[in-house]
This record gives sequence, structure tokens and C-alpha cells, in this order.
Amino acid sequence: MRVFVTGATGALGRHLVPRLVAAGHEVTATTRSPGKIAAVREMGAEPVVADGLDSKAVLVAVEAAAPDVIVHEMTALSDMRSLRNVDKVFATTNVLRTRGTDNLLAAATRARTRRFVAQGHNFVYERSGGPVKTEDDPRDPRPVPSAARSMAAIRYVDETVPRSAPEGVVLRYGTFYGPGASEPMLEMVRKRQMPVIGGGTGVWSFVEITDAAAATAAAVERGAPGVYNVGDSDPAPVAEWLPYLAEVAGAKPPLHMPAWLGRLLAGEFVVTQMTEARGISNEKARKELGWEPRYASWREGFRAWVGG
Repeated sequence: MRVFVTGATGALGRHLVPRLVAAGHEVTATTRSPGKIAAVREMGAEPVVADGLDSKAVLVAVEAAAPDVIVHEMTALSDMRSLRNVDKVFATTNVLRTRGTDNLLAAATRARTRRFVAQGHNFVYERSGGPVKTEDDPRDPRPVPSAARSMAAIRYVDETVPRSAPEGVVLRYGTFYGPGASEPMLEMVRKRQMPVIGGGTGVWSFVEITDAAAATAAAVERGAPGVYNVGDSDPAPVAEWLPYLAEVAGAKPPLHMPAWLGRLLAGEFVVTQMTEARGISNEKARKELGWEPRYASWREGFRAWVGG
């Protein structure tokens, strides 16, 4: 098929594009930087320089490519070391997830592209009830104020893509790790700057970055429209996975910090993720996309990533 990928040089795109090319697809891939054209070509794709917020440029690029599928992976996340004010860190990404999504959907309509696969996130779920959520579980009705606009932007993708595209698919990814992903988190762990806060009862779902790319490639080819959780098969509390990551990274064990101090030093969003987050079930993606993560658990995934 002809596949149009935005965000081709991002953490996920750099693994997704070569996989799509290897599967025999004809890939057109966008970058905002002319300096990254050569990197896109090396992945086997036809490069296009386009800003996802420039509706005319997006329309021209999509119409020229005439894709069967559009993959929306546009983000702008260069520095994730502090999440005290999530909306500030995600400001450009939030616009890419709202206006950028609209631009791509409008171009898809003009080009008569039926299938549209977009990046979502598993942080959308309500922070109460059971520890593991399915796609049918309710979303968080009361996001942390410092992350309210970011959660609204993720929700916008969740709602708009399945409604607007004939075959709209949203992948609610777990937390990325692996080559080219989550290096700031690893650096903080090694410097003992990422403590277990408030008992570390928040449950996280991870997905190794090449596994995320494999799930995305599967969604390009198959699966009914709708939302899919994309995480490994081992959701786990922070108190379990964080000390393990420190151990395999050769770092000292993480410090422990009460929630009140965490709020002062790291902000409310970090504390809620450390203490109240919920993991995700990957059953639907495994069944309907025919996807199996190579790393079924972060345990072997972390060791392969940083443990040598």
C-alpha cells in the first residue's frame, strides 16, 4: 500500500518507517527539518518537508502521495526531564494533536484516504477502580490541572479520528522505552533523581519502542476502526519496576519520598502517576491486530535495553 507517515524521524517513526518499507509498502514520510531529508531517505522512504500545522503544505503533500493509509505520529517532545507543568512541556504537541490532526484529516478526506492511524496514550484512563484498564473503561473525568490541556488534546485525537475517518484507529501507547526512547528517564534513574513517591502504588504499562512500531505497522494493515491499548503484558506498580530498572542500569536503588514532598519538588502530575496511575490490557490489540510484543514484560525489555 501507499503509506503517508508524519513524525518519521521521531522516537517511534524511525523504527516504524523501515518496518513498513521492509513489508513492501511505498512510504512517504514527513519531517519538519530539511536537515533530516537524508535520514528519511536512508530509511527507504520518500521524504517530504512539511510542518503539520501548515494546512496548505499538509494538503499538497498528502494529495501528491495519494496514500491508502495515513499514520499520525507528530509530537514535539525534546525535553521531558521535568513534568511539573505538563501543559508547558507539551504545548506544541498539544497543537499538533488538535490542529495538526484536523489538517491531516482534512487532507485525508481530499485525497480519499480511508485508513488513518493516530498516536494516543494510556494516561487517559480514570485513576480509580481496578489496576488494569480495557478500551471500554471510562477516561479520567478530572485530570490534574497542570496537565488538563494535554489530556484534552489526547482526548481530542481519541474522539475525532474514529469519528472523522472511515477507518480511524487510535493506538493508546504505554510508556515508551528502548533505543531512542525515554533516555531522560534513564538518566534520572542513574542519578537517583527519580524517587518512588508515596509508596509507588501507581500502575504503569510499558511498551518497548520497536514493539510499538510493530503494533503500528499491524494497525496499518488490519484491525477494525476504534481505539487499541498498546502495552506489554505486565502492568506493574512503580514500587516494582523502578527499583528493577535502577538495578539493571547499574544504579543505586531509588530514593523514597512522601507524596507531600513529591508535590513540592515534582508537581501534582508526577505524584498522581506515581501513586494513582492505572495500567492497560493489551488483549484487544493482540487479538484484533494479530500483534504480540517481543518483550511481553518490561523485565526482559529493560534488561535488553540497558543491562547489556
